[in-house]
Amino acid sequence: MEKNSISIHFVQSALHSVEARGHDTSELLLASDIDSALLNSQQSRVTAENFSALWLAVARCLDDEFFGQDSHRMKVGSFAMLCRTLIHCKTLKGALVCMMRFFNLLLDDYHCSLVSDGQYSRMVIEERGKNQEPRVFGHETLLIMQHGLVCWLVGRRLPVLAASFAYPEPSYSAEYLLMYSSELHFNENVTSLTFDARYLDLPLIQNERTVNAFIRAAPANIVLKYKNNSSFSATIRKTLRAMPSDEWPDFDTFASTLNMTRSTLRRRLDEEGQPFQAIKDQLRRDIAIESLSYHDKSVVEIATELGFAEPSAFHRAFKKWTGMTPGEYRQKLAQTQH
Repeated sequence: MEKNSISIHFVQSALHSVEARGHDTSELLLASDIDSALLNSQQSRVTAENFSALWLAVARCLDDEFFGQDSHRMKVGSFAMLCRTLIHCKTLKGALVCMMRFFNLLLDDYHCSLVSDGQYSRMVIEERGKNQEPRVFGHETLLIMQHGLVCWLVGRRLPVLAASFAYPEPSYSAEYLLMYSSELHFNENVTSLTFDARYLDLPLIQNERTVNAFIRAAPANIVLKYKNNSSFSATIRKTLRAMPSDEWPDFDTFASTLNMTRSTLRRRLDEEGQPFQAIKDQLRRDIAIESLSYHDKSVVEIATELGFAEPSAFHRAFKKWTGMTPGEYRQKLAQTQH
């Protein structure tokens, strides 16, 4: 598995659910190979594999695959049952309708629906308790599960045109840009993901054989929005990862190496919901965090290795990714490790 990183926020939220029920979290962190010192810095990140291990550990602890975010537990095995049910649908639309009904039957405090309006369709999540503070982590977890499942069912990353959230913008909203869409809206009436309605007619490609492998790999595969290792975006990421960052080819050159026209490659990546620039930005972010966390390289050296012409450009990019400059990130990390 490629070690894409996840904001420490999701770890903190998952553990809060356990602590609120009087359970000790130290063993959960140990089982997930997550250093407890990382919890002291809002800019820390963990691998998707680590967070997935934590998700499983919390689910076993609470017998709840939804982190205790609903007054009715989503008992262990519910997600597997959902997967085995959805593969019998013919199209994405049928699967979405079935999935929304499943969550509405299972959960008491959230209502899920598919809303179509001409050119666009929306996966909608509405919290039933209007007079309470929104359970942000509940919305986030439902989005991760639903969007991840959709991507797997059709064998591609479903491009999200816009994402709306029924709560104020969180401090880590930059995470949403990479998870969902560049167009984000907060303080909306409902939480939703908007996509082109034409995708509703896509046939499902999964079956009884593939569902077993998917369930065994869950939830890592939904955290990563179903990373198809044979997809063009995965091929590009692997190729770039194996090269020095300052030697990464431009888009036209990469298209040529794949024996494709630039328009064809752009269309294929758009279908996977992974623009070329987004792939490079995500990889640069992960390499930068890894270098700052585990190596003694100077910030200037890291900037050069990542292909930034000036250290100042690296500073701006890193602050956009994490909310801190590289120096601040390294200093904060050092403080949490003492």
